[in-house]
Amino acid sequence: MAATVSFIAFARSWSLARRVFVLQAAVVALVLTGVTAGASAEFGSANDEAAAREMLGIAHTLAADPAVAAALAAPNPTELLQPLAEDVRRRTATDFVVVMTSEGIRYTHPTPTEVGRRFLGTIAPAAQGRPITETFTGTLGPSVRAVVPVEVDGQVVALVSVGRRVTAVAAALGESLSLVLGIAALALVVAAAGTWLISRWLRRTTHDLGPAELSRMYAYYGAVLHSVREGMLLLDPAGRVQLVNDEARRLLGLSGEVVGRPVTEAVGAPLGPALAERAVAADEIHLTAEHIVVVNQQPAVRDGRDLGTVVTLRDHTELRALTDELQTIRGFADSLNAQAHEAANRLHTVVALIELGRADEALAYAEKELAVAQQLTDAVLAAVEVPELAALVVGKAAQAAERGVELTVADTAHVPAGAADPRDLVTIVGNLLDNAIDAALEGGAPRWVRFDAQAGDGELVLAVQDSGPGIDPAVADRLFVRGFSTKAAAGPGRGLGLALVSQAAHRNGGRAVAANHERGAVFTVRLPLRAGRRVPA
Repeated sequence: MAATVSFIAFARSWSLARRVFVLQAAVVALVLTGVTAGASAEFGSANDEAAAREMLGIAHTLAADPAVAAALAAPNPTELLQPLAEDVRRRTATDFVVVMTSEGIRYTHPTPTEVGRRFLGTIAPAAQGRPITETFTGTLGPSVRAVVPVEVDGQVVALVSVGRRVTAVAAALGESLSLVLGIAALALVVAAAGTWLISRWLRRTTHDLGPAELSRMYAYYGAVLHSVREGMLLLDPAGRVQLVNDEARRLLGLSGEVVGRPVTEAVGAPLGPALAERAVAADEIHLTAEHIVVVNQQPAVRDGRDLGTVVTLRDHTELRALTDELQTIRGFADSLNAQAHEAANRLHTVVALIELGRADEALAYAEKELAVAQQLTDAVLAAVEVPELAALVVGKAAQAAERGVELTVADTAHVPAGAADPRDLVTIVGNLLDNAIDAALEGGAPRWVRFDAQAGDGELVLAVQDSGPGIDPAVADRLFVRGFSTKAAAGPGRGLGLALVSQAAHRNGGRAVAANHERGAVFTVRLPLRAGRRVPA
């Protein structure tokens, strides 16, 4: 019992490859042993049957010999039958050929002293005209024998028995069994070699780990992969998805079974083809249908073998939104700083006019400056009922003014509260205004940007128009593609603004388009109004 327990404990430390080898070897040995035993038994039975049939054939042949019938009619049948029987025995390699009366008294026998004695064995069926075969122990020991009648004119006049000792039959069986055992041994060697090769391949594949280690590793890896906050994709050298965790499914909007599918088909454009190129990527920003993701891609190599590509994804959507908000706040601060300087200058002017005794002119100047400063703010607050968007437009107007561009709001502009997600509105309008201000600076004076918004017929239409040089028709179809920029200083931070506009529009079920007008370009975004939102008539 202790030895059994020790062996089980020792076997538990075996690798999976060793366990498979031992189990396969045991199964092969057991199967071959059973097959060999069955074949041996079958050969033994077949050998006995063949020997019995052979004895029966020899006996029939001798019983039908006319010389036997003639000898039986002679005064001394033994004198004629003994030489004949011995000649047949030698030529057929049998152990005895006995010719006897129908009562079993021998006429012939290999041992002459047995002539005249009673035959030992079953003869009743043969005496009645029916041949018989059996294994019986006679004067020469156990033998396989056949007894057949000798008939003359339809009457049984004598019997012929031919037999071969069991030892001789077994010797013939031994030759067949040797062949069977040789084949079995060869099969065992071939099976053992095949099992060893399989074990070697399995050991190399599983890195010589045991079942418990593999199971534990699988459980731990699965838990880690599906709980980390980074998305992960594993691609094979052919670009097919081999593993995808929950975060990657969320970021890429994947549903259903994607393992085994090409990444171009599973992920789709534009990120899918970029991953299929297997180029090394470090912190590249890509857009999916609903997210901004930071992509890292590295080749996976182990022991000099190309295993494919490892892709990690980080959600940059919230960070980008916070960055946009920070830039907006920074713009507000810069605008306030500029306005503080302007206010100081205006205050100095007013004070100087009062000191010069020109109070009426100081009052008129102050009222005029207040009206100009308040005009845009009042127009924005009247047109835009979304506080975040209104603050953004006011801030952008201040920035534009500092850069020599006049930003105006259309008199009929109207953005009702709750028309769309404020974050998406800030993303769309903020990026469009930034691009429009840059475009206006590239055009001639006067430089201006115009913002318009209309809500009706179930949709919100946002439009930003500029006085810039317009859109080159050759690149019009690429304006909203991530990474494309018409600016001379294009780089890693360029080509994202309009792509974010397009993404936000699609995320809300809308679309973004661009076109030229009589001077400059106009970018239009159409968004469906939120369900249940009613626009005042």
